[in-house]
Amino acid sequence: MSLTLHFHPLSSYCWKALVALYENDTPFTPHMVNLGDETERAALLKLWPIGKFPVLQDDARGAIVPESSIVIEYLDRHFPDHTRFIPDGDLGLQTRLRDRFYDLYVHTPTQKIVGDRLVPADKKDAHGVAMARAQLTTSYGMIDRQMVTNAWAMGAAFTLADCAAAPALYYANKVHPFGDAHRNVSAYLGRLLARPSFARVVKEAEPYAHMFPQE
Repeated sequence: MSLTLHFHPLSSYCWKALVALYENDTPFTPHMVNLGDETERAALLKLWPIGKFPVLQDDARGAIVPESSIVIEYLDRHFPDHTRFIPDGDLGLQTRLRDRFYDLYVHTPTQKIVGDRLVPADKKDAHGVAMARAQLTTSYGMIDRQMVTNAWAMGAAFTLADCAAAPALYYANKVHPFGDAHRNVSAYLGRLLARPSFARVVKEAEPYAHMFPQE
């Protein structure tokens, strides 16, 4: 098979790419990267000097594809199947916007809270964490209103936006629970967890779950 995904099974952005790969049963070789290993880190940096994953390597086309959203768009273009992740026309623009919403306004503040748990006590950023929590609360409210009638992020069809939403909401709920005020968000996460592609991602990550930093 020509595709290799360089990833880590606990990484939320890797989850996003894996959902898309599993959604269409796209054949690929998983290559887990331990950034704590100098040799493995150097190999990743050679592929993508930014040093972050996921990175999709397509040997058949001689392509190196970083960034989860771009990975999914690449799959949609070159390995299309029954689930199309980006609709045509204006709906495609709205889908990309919703993808960015989940990355920037759910994923990023969640990472701020998680990252703060990893630093020494004298380096913690209480103000930054409070701002992150406020952003999540605002985002939850917006999603809750969208999910009054929607089954998935863009309506009836599963798209790129749902690939972004699945890991973002999964981890966000761990650090800033939805609560009773956002029951539609909770129900949406439930549907995502029941989706076979995402259920598989979560199951495969279970051996690494102890690495997630607790308060």
